[in-house]
Amino acid sequence: MAIKRDKIKFESVDTLLGATTETSNEIDVAKIREFTNHPFKVLDDERMEELIDSIKLNGILTPVLVRPIDNGNYEMISGHRRLHASKLAGLKTIPAIIKEMTDDEATIFMVDANVQREEILPSERAFSLKMKMDALRHQGTSRHHVEKLSSEILGQENGMTGRSVQRYIRLTELITELLDLVDNKKISLTIAYEISFLNKDVQSLILKYINKITINHVKALKGLDNVTEDTILEMITEPVKESGNISFSQKSLDKYFPKEYTKEQRQSIIIELLEQWKEKQLVEPSSIS
Repeated sequence: MAIKRDKIKFESVDTLLGATTETSNEIDVAKIREFTNHPFKVLDDERMEELIDSIKLNGILTPVLVRPIDNGNYEMISGHRRLHASKLAGLKTIPAIIKEMTDDEATIFMVDANVQREEILPSERAFSLKMKMDALRHQGTSRHHVEKLSSEILGQENGMTGRSVQRYIRLTELITELLDLVDNKKISLTIAYEISFLNKDVQSLILKYINKITINHVKALKGLDNVTEDTILEMITEPVKESGNISFSQKSLDKYFPKEYTKEQRQSIIIELLEQWKEKQLVEPSSIS
């Protein structure tokens, strides 16, 4: 099943570089390595096949962006998909703009260029935001950089709120399997955020029962010192005990409703009965204190 990516605004690499007159060079594809811990996925999907066909027909229309590293090699900054497609298309060289950059400058350029993709996954957004935040932190402690380190400023640069930036960065604390479920929209960002505060061992246990775990279960687990599989099994078969809230287990409700009734139908009937009870209390106050 193809992963559905969120669409975002696209800007050209030239705009990001701030210079449209850079001269490109033909570089041996074997001398270009991927960016270390590159957060954006390069998938062999239908769009990749289309890119390969385009390259075979027209060549590379937009140069990639690289920086020189050791022994005459280069590190890719922007153009991982084009490089991958070029290799599959059988090209030996690729047009590239070479730009000297520090590690932190390279990280910021890489994130800013790649985040302009037409579509982006939650995991890609999470790790790219974290990488840029870390790079900005490394650059210095002047007032200018302190301001940029705020999640609000970083959010504005990416069309998000500061709180959204913080919540996305938390997703980098998830185990890979859970993060894949977020990308595939199998679990919500809200519950994924809460799960991210649990240690990796507990996350692995949750993964086994992810279809039965609710956000209330996760919040309850956060307050426990020792969580085992038995803890989770007991929790998902019994109502979560919370001050001010009342929950019903599936088992306790099954004896009152036909099996074909949906959650919404059950809720509607319960509310209707409570309304009737409330009206009755106005006429005949209960002796319950």
